[in-house]
Amino acid sequence: MTHVQQGRRRRGAERSMVPEADFTSYYGRPIVKPSPWEADIPAYLFAGGLAAGSSLIAAGADLTGRPTLRRAGRLAAVGALGFSMAALVHDLGKPSRFLNMLRTVKLTSPMSVGTWILSTYGPFAGAAAAAEVTGLLPERYGRTSPLPLVSWLGRPAGLVAALTAPPVAAYTAVLLADTATPAWHSAYKELPFVFVASGSAAAAGLGMIAAPTAETAPVRRMAVAGALAELAMEHRMERSMGVTAETLHQGKVGRLMRAAKVLTAAGAAGALLAGRSRVVAAASGAALLLGSACTRFGVFEAGQESAKDPKYTVVPQRERLEREGPVRYHP
Repeated sequence: MTHVQQGRRRRGAERSMVPEADFTSYYGRPIVKPSPWEADIPAYLFAGGLAAGSSLIAAGADLTGRPTLRRAGRLAAVGALGFSMAALVHDLGKPSRFLNMLRTVKLTSPMSVGTWILSTYGPFAGAAAAAEVTGLLPERYGRTSPLPLVSWLGRPAGLVAALTAPPVAAYTAVLLADTATPAWHSAYKELPFVFVASGSAAAAGLGMIAAPTAETAPVRRMAVAGALAELAMEHRMERSMGVTAETLHQGKVGRLMRAAKVLTAAGAAGALLAGRSRVVAAASGAALLLGSACTRFGVFEAGQESAKDPKYTVVPQRERLEREGPVRYHP
């Protein structure tokens, strides 16, 4: 046996004696501390996407002469936004903390940018909803009534709300991905697309429930497009996440994500088959709403679980070092 063969044999024996990696940390504590957020935050994520999608639907319905769908979209937008803000303020502890974030503008902070996005979108969504409410009230004061003016402001306010709606649906994904939580951070490329598509599908589902089928043909197409985009981007996200994608398939998170996929796919199929059936349209819409909620809660819980296990912090770091090579310091 040559010296080279002996060296190879010796190195192979040494490698075989190396035990499997045990991912632990000092005192058994997580390397990355799980976020202190509770169920308020995934509810906030879901409601924000629903509000944004509803504003887009309302604007399209207004421009194409679908009054019931327009009304449903505007009222759903302001209702979902109100719920979203209530969940956020409840998580913050007191309203003044939200107001304090408006004292500065920090473009490198997703939280600061998101606060200003909400503050821009909210008044216009509220004005559009107010126009719908005043349109339902009886005229009692003749020409002195301010109601016609408010109703006239509905269209421009609704259009501005629609223009600012996409950032409302997307910024929450950036907010999650900008943290050190492994599962969220590793999904930073696809997560905004997942949230926007999911919000669109949910809003379309609500429109299918609230409006007659004669007005919902564009909404049914939006439901199918949003659902397919969500499923496709979720699949791509799971492939790009590496080892942290395991958290999407285990335990409670796995059940939520499987339910999200089944409900979203069923909702899309129902939207294709609904036609003039109000019952099928309503059932499909409910499936899309539930599927979107399961997606938000599943992604949120996956991040929390990934922070608890050191493996999901250590393995991606090692893989990144192997790809990039050692860091070299030059004097």
